Amino acid sequence: MSWTFWPASRTTWSPPSPSTRSPIILEPPPLRFDILEEIEKRIPGFPIVLHGASSGVQRYVDMINKFGGKMEDAVGIPEAQLRKAATSAVCKINIDSDGRLAMTGAIRKAFAENPKEFDPRKHLGPARDELKSLIIDKNKNVLGSAGHGKEIFAQ
Repeated sequence: MSWTFWPASRTTWSPPSPSTRSPIILEPPPLRFDILEEIEKRIPGFPIVLHGASSGVQRYVDMINKFGGKMEDAVGIPEAQLRKAATSAVCKINIDSDGRLAMTGAIRKAFAENPKEFDPRKHLGPARDELKSLIIDKNKNVLGSAGHGKEIFAQ
């Protein structure tokens, strides 16, 4: 387990190996809820970050493959496991690869459907729309973070 010093909080933290650094893999390891629960018991309120916790959203993998990509068999951490982790001491779940999948799929689709288009804004617009849609869905249905703005900003 690699330990990292987090200067702002003067704490030491380490991901308890509940996920993988490379989330788009053939078979993801299950999240180690036993380790998360033990940390919660031993250090109540200790903030945990899941690194490499993208779920490998299948519709974007399919879109990438349909429009010339080579991401067959790509998967990530199941969203049900991420949802369960979000209700534990996990305070941050990194899902960057899902965003990259969404944008790459939309860009590949735009290139394929409009091969004469050379203005990158025409390709990036649909990519931003897909990214926005993904983030809204993840916040509402996976991370459980949608609708808490008033609680956060009231402090």
